[in-house]
Amino acid sequence: MEDTIAAIVTAPGISGVGIIRISGSLAADIADKVFKGKKGIPLRQRPTYTITYGHIYDENRQLLDEALALTMWGPHSFTGEDVVELQCHGGSVVLRRILELVLANGARLAEPGEFSKRAFLNGRLDLSQAESIMELITAKTEKGVQAAAINLEGGISRIVKELRNMIIDLIAYLEADIDFPEEDFERLEPEQYLIRLEEIEKKLVEVLGSYQSGKIIRDGLKTALIGQPNVGKSSLLNALLQERRAIVTNIPGTTRDVIQEYYNLEGIPLVLYDTAGLRNTEDEVEKIGVAMTWEVISEADLVIYVIDSYVGYSSVDQELLRELPPEKTIVILNKIDLLEDGAIEQDISELAGYEKVYVSAKEGLGLQDLTRAIKEKFLFQDQLEISEPVLTNVRHKNALLQSLEMVRSAKAGIEAGLDSDFISIDLRSAWETLGEVTGGTLDDDIIDKIFSQFCLGK
Repeated sequence: MEDTIAAIVTAPGISGVGIIRISGSLAADIADKVFKGKKGIPLRQRPTYTITYGHIYDENRQLLDEALALTMWGPHSFTGEDVVELQCHGGSVVLRRILELVLANGARLAEPGEFSKRAFLNGRLDLSQAESIMELITAKTEKGVQAAAINLEGGISRIVKELRNMIIDLIAYLEADIDFPEEDFERLEPEQYLIRLEEIEKKLVEVLGSYQSGKIIRDGLKTALIGQPNVGKSSLLNALLQERRAIVTNIPGTTRDVIQEYYNLEGIPLVLYDTAGLRNTEDEVEKIGVAMTWEVISEADLVIYVIDSYVGYSSVDQELLRELPPEKTIVILNKIDLLEDGAIEQDISELAGYEKVYVSAKEGLGLQDLTRAIKEKFLFQDQLEISEPVLTNVRHKNALLQSLEMVRSAKAGIEAGLDSDFISIDLRSAWETLGEVTGGTLDDDIIDKIFSQFCLGK
């Protein structure tokens, strides 16, 4: 924390602007050694939140670039420290050269996530808000951005703090009973404890209930496109993406590896896996592809089973579908453009219990019906509206689950007539576990590990 750190905070590549951030007590002094403002005023004398135009010179006083210097003095900066951002042209060579100059003049290269970690340690963010920064950066849809932005503003944090306050109030009553049994003060009856614990339990269950939607918003709906060879799985992938992503031929077994792509389903990210056709084969490479297909199926949230409607439903399809749970499976009857008029209306009784959609991937027919079926299966009849905090982080989910378990244990203890000491132990565990969400009760090693997963420059 005593070092002044620096890093390039914009993405690699060629762009109009690239930014180098310097944070720490020597930020202004170091920046002044490489940056000279047009009016010659040292950056330290500039007010906070101001931009200065000037030039950057190397150690030989050779001009490197023209730039802007943004000054933000602590504690009112992102990290809570003095921060100078040098906004240069975005070429990788010039940015790297300027960063080398900054490091040569006393800064240390920032570790991944170190700017955010300093913001956390200086009280500018709690841990859940810091994690929301990375979710905002990696969001794949507008819904993901909305969810991350709400949590960055403290959405989940507020809920956790409210729950912790409710729990600590109960602990205070219990501890008073334990420490001052003879004193005359207001005490809670067992029924009153139970009422308050049920309210806490209800809130925990409600927040945990948002995780399924939050996981889909954050990570996407893992969707496996499967079926026998040459039924049109790759054509369906190409039709959804509206580009030629997978090779399509009339030769069975063309797809041998798993192809992964993202598809934005009206704000809901689908992670599409185009897989090898399921069949018995002597081809060693194709065998590996089939084995990988079954791995994808086991991990998928949604399975789209594709049937060639022109060839028809076969005994092999019947055997394969027996392995798939109807609640996460949609059956696609593809190639309807090859059917005679009226044939599309035929009833396939063997597929009773499965959601069925008729499409022509080649002609782009029925894709809206597929979209509607996916949304209905996962209760997204309307676009997911995000106005309240949504639980998107598996670490937060696990902490809330553990806390819920401890709250229920405390309830059971009260109902069983256990002493206040035992109830207090359960509630303290629940309180401490909830604190892990915001970072208040986590070990330094775990905090270091979390921030090490951030991208460099953040």
